[in-house]
Amino acid sequence: MNALHQEWLALQAQHERYEGLALTVKLLAFVAVVVVPDNTLALALLALLWLQEAVLKTFQARLGDRLLVVEAGIKSDGGAVAMQLHSDWQAHRPRGAGLIAQYVKSALRPTVALPYPLLMALVASGGL
Repeated sequence: MNALHQEWLALQAQHERYEGLALTVKLLAFVAVVVVPDNTLALALLALLWLQEAVLKTFQARLGDRLLVVEAGIKSDGGAVAMQLHSDWQAHRPRGAGLIAQYVKSALRPTVALPYPLLMALVASGGL
């Protein structure tokens, strides 16, 4: 097995791990709505969990970007250089507002955002 294949396996495992972590954060958000009696605290906790999931999904997207490079290298029989995840990230890393924009973009993706506004509205209305 060559280096690109090994890298793909490692990246894919981590990519799936981030998906599991994001689902765990969603479950924690639901638990927070049910368990936290103070609505202000529950809303703050939901906002924090939403941001945390956005960060996880941004990290996952970075792995996904590298997976595409590795897959292109495998397809072209070694056209990509293996084991360059961090170097590639460093070379293209946004600064300041660009980095914040990545997190906001991840937070607004429907698969990330879906439960949070609904849970926040439920808490704000005193539904639980």
